[in-house]
Amino acid sequence: MSDVTAPQAAFTHMKDGTAEDWKIIADSFGKFAQTLPDRILEHLKMLEGDFGGFQVDRLTHCLQTATLAHRDGKDDEYVVCALLHDIGDTLGTYNHADVAAVLLEPFVSEANHWMIKHHAIFQGYHFFHYLGMDRDMRNQYKDHPHFNRTIEFVSKYDSPAFDPEAETLPLSYFEPMVRKVFAEPRKSLYKDAQTD
Repeated sequence: MSDVTAPQAAFTHMKDGTAEDWKIIADSFGKFAQTLPDRILEHLKMLEGDFGGFQVDRLTHCLQTATLAHRDGKDDEYVVCALLHDIGDTLGTYNHADVAAVLLEPFVSEANHWMIKHHAIFQGYHFFHYLGMDRDMRNQYKDHPHFNRTIEFVSKYDSPAFDPEAETLPLSYFEPMVRKVFAEPRKSLYKDAQTD
């Protein structure tokens, strides 16, 4: 929640802003950015209880995907990508992979970003044909350098993570990883605006 007693810019139209105004805004931005991991974790919890026809709810699916990747020795960044790959289900019902990829993009490698952005198309290999779609849609990317990486993600971690009996590490186990990955963006239009 915002502190109404905190300093505020004086302008009501951006064209009238001063250096002092933008210093106030940049300082506020930096403080707000530091709480991003908290907001990410809270939003992920919104997937709890939504089964969508599967045997496990969407949060459990994300936790199982991350658990499988972690147990297989993947690094923290990869595991966080696995954990958040379906975070877009709540607001991006028709483009959930894009939503997850946009959230992760400033913080992860290009390879991990691409993998998450395209995982829904690659996942479709297992079921698109049942919906009258082309299960081989992923083949349009067969010459892409991250093609095999994305197949591995879907086949080893995402697709088998719908098992009510499978090991499922709790969200608290992954929280330090989330905080580590989201601590500092690698790239962002506003990266230099962050202040302590």
